[in-house]
Amino acid sequence: DSDDPDSEDDTAQLLAELSRIKKERAADQARKETEKRQEEERIRMENILSGNPLLNYSGQATKADLKVKRRWDDDVVFKNCARSEPEKNKNTFINDSLRSEFHRKFMEKYVK
Repeated sequence: DSDDPDSEDDTAQLLAELSRIKKERAADQARKETEKRQEEERIRMENILSGNPLLNYSGQATKADLKVKRRWDDDVVFKNCARSEPEKNKNTFINDSLRSEFHRKFMEKYVK
């Protein structure tokens, strides 16, 4: 049966059909990849353009829309002041002679 010419022709046709199908699938895969890359690039560009409000300016917007919004306390003189000064010199007792404030001052004064 393997010497039959019809069988060889059928095998050749099947191999040709298989290679054609593989080529079509590869072309289809490549086309899908390029479409996917183009879509991702388009989405990326839309995000870039819509992220910048200066480039997102449309003709219908009025000058009031372009005005910088201010908070109610922007013109206050003492804006960033804390309510009370933090107490730096808290005299807390430390029962460790090496970590006590007296030991630190002594070492700074006489050793350094």
